[in-house]
Amino acid sequence: MIRSTDTIVIRVAMIGVLITAATFYGCQPDINKESEVTTDATQEPRGAENIAYKWAKKALDATAWDTDRFKPRPTITSRYLALTMVAMYDAWSMYESDTKSIYYQTETSVPPAQQHLENKEVAISYAAYEALKEYYYSDSTEFRDYMVELGYNPDTVVRDPLSPVNIGRNAAFQVIKARKHDGANQYGEETGSNGQAYFNYLKYEPVNTPDTNIDINRWQPKYFVNESDGSLFAPECLTPYWQLVEPITLDSASQFRSPPPPMYGEEQLRKEVAEVVDMQANLTPEQIALVEFMRDGPQSVQQAGHWLKFAQEVSIRDQHTLDEDIQMYLLVELAAMDGFIASWDTKMHYDYARPYALVHEYFKGDTIVGWAGPGKGFKNIRGEDWMPYSPPAFLCPPFPSYVSGHSTISGACAEVLRLYKSDDTFGSKVRLQPGALTEPDPAYDSVTLHFPTFTETAEMAGVSRVLGGYHIQADNVEGLELGRNVAHHVFDYYNSLTGEEEKKKTAQNP
Repeated sequence: MIRSTDTIVIRVAMIGVLITAATFYGCQPDINKESEVTTDATQEPRGAENIAYKWAKKALDATAWDTDRFKPRPTITSRYLALTMVAMYDAWSMYESDTKSIYYQTETSVPPAQQHLENKEVAISYAAYEALKEYYYSDSTEFRDYMVELGYNPDTVVRDPLSPVNIGRNAAFQVIKARKHDGANQYGEETGSNGQAYFNYLKYEPVNTPDTNIDINRWQPKYFVNESDGSLFAPECLTPYWQLVEPITLDSASQFRSPPPPMYGEEQLRKEVAEVVDMQANLTPEQIALVEFMRDGPQSVQQAGHWLKFAQEVSIRDQHTLDEDIQMYLLVELAAMDGFIASWDTKMHYDYARPYALVHEYFKGDTIVGWAGPGKGFKNIRGEDWMPYSPPAFLCPPFPSYVSGHSTISGACAEVLRLYKSDDTFGSKVRLQPGALTEPDPAYDSVTLHFPTFTETAEMAGVSRVLGGYHIQADNVEGLELGRNVAHHVFDYYNSLTGEEEKKKTAQNP
């Protein structure tokens, strides 16, 4: 039985992202020379200055460009980000004697004298470049220009297979090769895809149509408004096969599958649908700002990117070294990628309805208070006219509701950050104008939103989806639980890579 949501406490604080631009330095090592000089740790670039931070920031830029070009596709970009971080990590792991790679296979190792910062920076840069060029191919020239900006020659040829250039390239190439047929259908090679990338090779079709709802418990597509000409269109389900993508850390996509959601006719569902209506009718300016911030506006980087931004803020706060950032970014993006796979397993298994359809069913013929649309405010409307607090061009995510992807990924990423830092403290704020991403002429004064911990950040990300009308509480509560289960599995996997597991065993049994 699904967990009760009666005791859920909705916090009104939240964490913001302080986006800090990286400062780049032109002095770069000679990538064709095997330096054996040990870098003074006190001079090591930290926070936004370290090369891992810089390439993670470039990956976020690439995700934003991808969204502008292809519209939001959070499952796909979570994989891109994760595999880019894996390539960077695998290159880095070659310079760490006690650390295992994920996909990098080699029978030789880097001599200890060459295991230093400058070589790590070169290897990580070439790994990031090759991975980004593969996954965000539309912006390949941007990455090439960035390599040059950093002082690297993208076309340099080095014969030594253990040169940092070749280690970086090989790390990326082995990740790309290992993940080419992982079920994501990136290359349109799955049976039934007709050569079309990300084609619905499962041939999934929703039970309901945008015009006819024959099973209220199942997902119903909804009409969006085309911004260019005002026409209506109903987006197809996004990657309905994503549960078939091979996880990196999980034993299977269904390993932590959530219990069944509340069904039509059950008291819990009636109460939770009514709660969504009541929440929207009483949205405060702070809650509106929260809904928009967690929804992601223009140049959205979706949940995997949003939590990478949070991680970068932690890097600046704690002045992380390259080593610290490489491991933290890997953890966050493994949690996001496998979290999406696990979330899609639950979503597609239950194929569950969203509040958009549920409110119409429960409140048809009634007059309720709701959002009447951009520029129309909150007022009395017909129950069958209710909609989420979202622009008509993107009314609600085009895939089943249960469990919430925002909640799953937020629960997973927040938990791995808490585990990695051995501390739940986050501490951030952001100044926003409520309604700026939804209303044509928002009348609210700006508000400052705060969030003290990773855990509360995840909870606010999750509850924002209920406040916005995209999910009921069951979607949120079980999504957070699923994400945290994934996080602990990811962290155990990470410990097995870095040797922390063996170190603990040795310490316990000297």
